[in-house]
Amino acid sequence: MPDVQSLVNEFILKLKKRKIEGSQANARQTAVLLRSVISQQRIPYTSQAAALIDAVRAVGQQLTAANPIELAVGNIVRRVLHIIREEDLSLTTGAIEGLNVSSVSDDDSDTDKDDNPGLSAAALAAAARSTLRPPSLQTLLEDLPDSSAIPHTSSSGDNSDGKSKSADKSTKSRKLKHDVIEAVNELIQDIDTCHDQIAEQAVEHIHHNEVILTLGSSKTVLEFLCAAKEKKRSFRVFVAEGAPRYQGHLLAKELVARGLQTTLITDSAVFAMISRVNMVIVGAHAVMANGGVIAPVGLNMVALAAQRHAVPFVVLAGCHKLCPLYPHNPEVLLNELRSPSELLDFGEFSDCMDFGYGTGTPLLHVVNPTFDYVPPKLVSLFITDIGGHNPSYMYRLIADYYSADDLVLQKKAASVN
Repeated sequence: MPDVQSLVNEFILKLKKRKIEGSQANARQTAVLLRSVISQQRIPYTSQAAALIDAVRAVGQQLTAANPIELAVGNIVRRVLHIIREEDLSLTTGAIEGLNVSSVSDDDSDTDKDDNPGLSAAALAAAARSTLRPPSLQTLLEDLPDSSAIPHTSSSGDNSDGKSKSADKSTKSRKLKHDVIEAVNELIQDIDTCHDQIAEQAVEHIHHNEVILTLGSSKTVLEFLCAAKEKKRSFRVFVAEGAPRYQGHLLAKELVARGLQTTLITDSAVFAMISRVNMVIVGAHAVMANGGVIAPVGLNMVALAAQRHAVPFVVLAGCHKLCPLYPHNPEVLLNELRSPSELLDFGEFSDCMDFGYGTGTPLLHVVNPTFDYVPPKLVSLFITDIGGHNPSYMYRLIADYYSADDLVLQKKAASVN
């Protein structure tokens, strides 16, 4: 099995060089890497969850520092940390449910006490303090142990009790790691199937003879529109080309290949065409805790045009794109600049240099941002792989996926006196 640190370093290099395209690919590879970190991490008998959290957090700090703009990486790190806390809480809750209260009445028989060898009051208190929040009703129902499955042990002396406790510690250690890995596997499966889960809802939102507008290229949008076409919906799609990378050209060709009536327009024609549109459907790079969207450049212009003409602006996003941070948080990098060569060739740029002072001073500066920020007031609806939600509901949805202690991954630099 390859060394974990070598896998981490390899992934960090890919993040720094921007070798991985798309939030889904970054999210999936992050989850796979963290699964390897957890599986090869040796955890002690005590503070097992804390040991896994420290290991995952250390790797997460390196990953998020390598490419701060790829928020999906940090999202997955926080999701895995939350999974560890929830699984540890589940095991603790199950142990408490399987125990008799130590302060039982004198009328209880010794046999009942011996049937459930349990934790000490100090251990239970420590376990309760280590939990982030009380379990939800769903967690309690899912983790309620079957009374018939509780092992019965005989009271054969202190030696057997010591062996039983040692075996219980070893079993709990293996079970915690096993449960966390299983939960991470489910997370990876959710990432893989998010497009299909979102596409299943297309027929509820797209109707006959509608005109849909989108910008650029998004696999989620592509599958969403094609799913509606497969349900015998007849509609037309306007695709804004998404300069300067012109990803809309690729989307238009794929839609035509799937049999959809498609019209390719320039980005500057969006406001002129928006009055003919029934709905705007776009993808997202990330969804912030306030319901704002980090999206491909140009979408804020589309959102403003949609608001002006009272056209619903719908955002498709998998749950791995839900970021628990706010745009004003200092650790959030909202944008980055791409190469000027996407706008001007080097030869054309060199013609705009001033050589009057001997050294070539550029008279032309090229700014090529990657993303736009769309505020929540411009968004009508979010469609995720678990259903549709209003922007005002996103913070509650995000609270179910992340723990408050894991929001800030990077350690604060110590102040120098």
